[in-house]
Amino acid sequence: MTPPIVQRLRDAAAALQDERVPMRALAQAHGPEAHGTLLLLLALPCLLPIPGVGTVLGMGMGTLAVALWRGHCAPCLPQRVADLELPRRSAQRILMALASAYAVAGRHARARLSHFASVGPRSGVALVVGLMAAIIVMPIPFGNILPAIALSLIGLGLVFRDGLAVLLGLLMSAVASVVTTGLVLMAWMWGSKWIVGWI
Repeated sequence: MTPPIVQRLRDAAAALQDERVPMRALAQAHGPEAHGTLLLLLALPCLLPIPGVGTVLGMGMGTLAVALWRGHCAPCLPQRVADLELPRRSAQRILMALASAYAVAGRHARARLSHFASVGPRSGVALVVGLMAAIIVMPIPFGNILPAIALSLIGLGLVFRDGLAVLLGLLMSAVASVVTTGLVLMAWMWGSKWIVGWI
């Protein structure tokens, strides 16, 4: 079954007229804000090569992680994130990607292993969201991709109460952490050799 939000997002993408679109408008097009929907909204733009977006949205996801950790039930976009403007073409791509994600999830996701898709105060999911947000903020070339995929899976799992999707997101988070650690170690070793050689 395709959720009604799919057509709403597609219509919103087609209706965009301004050359610059704030994240606030994307959130309004998306509908009522919840942890899962906000996580998806913040994670998907990080897959696009838009300079500076990962840093701002990563901090927004960090704020969301704190809200999850504290058990806040009514999350909202931080002001800096809400004011972030994207090119119209990128905003349309994000809305269409969100629509596609909901369309696919609507056909395959279902409420299962729901205890993994429930986020209470001081939950492990909040810690993972915070860690992935920190990785996204780091200036690593293409370092946003794996964490953004992981957070998108977790977001879909929270929206559809699908614990399997959350578990897949947690698995992808582990992969992202290992890859990022490897890249940081390689950069450190290369930098150390360069400094020693220069001295």
